[in-house]
Amino acid sequence: MTHLKWLNKNTVWYIAVIVLITVGFVGCIKREEYKKTEINVFLAASLDNVIMDLTEKFNEENPDIKINLNADSSATLLTQIKEGASCDIFFSAAQNQMNELEEEHLIKEGTRRDVLNNQVVVVTLKNSNTKVTGLSDIEKAESIALAGANVPVGKYTREALINIGKLEKVEDASKITTKAISEKLRITEISEQDNVSKVLLAVAEGSCEVGTIYYSDLYEYEDRLEILEMVSHDLTGNVTYPICLVENEEADEAKKKASEKFYEFILSEEAKKVFEQYYFDTNIE
Repeated sequence: MTHLKWLNKNTVWYIAVIVLITVGFVGCIKREEYKKTEINVFLAASLDNVIMDLTEKFNEENPDIKINLNADSSATLLTQIKEGASCDIFFSAAQNQMNELEEEHLIKEGTRRDVLNNQVVVVTLKNSNTKVTGLSDIEKAESIALAGANVPVGKYTREALINIGKLEKVEDASKITTKAISEKLRITEISEQDNVSKVLLAVAEGSCEVGTIYYSDLYEYEDRLEILEMVSHDLTGNVTYPICLVENEEADEAKKKASEKFYEFILSEEAKKVFEQYYFDTNIE
């Protein structure tokens, strides 16, 4: 009888160990499967630093989700999505690109949200001794860094130049080429850049005398750059950043859930505080 009890105890322990091992093994498999969940976030170049920071914070609580960031001009990103690039979240620096994505029925219904405001600024290196005071006399610069017409900050700059009478009024400011601006303002050296980060570097590294970027781009460049003009929204129009979940045919359920989780985090109060630290305006009406 005692021997039988001992066998029963051993059997119970044996079964318990097997159960624990099995549960742990299954848990590991599920965890491994979730570790492989990756999402692709396409974001405007001006968002690169702040989203990298937010990604790190998100991964502190969600280490099993890998977030791949693709930062470039909103126009370039839109083209990539339309050409079939795998994208789960699109965070644009302008409404035009988001409108076009919506026209293509590529936005997950109900997920388009305006998140941030920004402002265009004219900048130069500190102690550059430039004669330029802003857009009104930007032709005094020996060299200018300017984003292309399809880049949001480039279009906003063109809109402002139209509204102060520097350029002729047109229906679509994105149709105004850099060459046309050079000829109209008689500026011999305009360095066209394909996103705002490259405009920033062109000025910060001294390659160009002045340039137009976003106010948020000054983060960590405060000691190197001087603001010559904060360009009014009356001249540029609202500089609003919308976000959405993208209809990605390649995404499985795990990928969709992970994307939704990061999307909700971007819209959270915690994220809002981080955006404000990077000089973005989060007061969206």
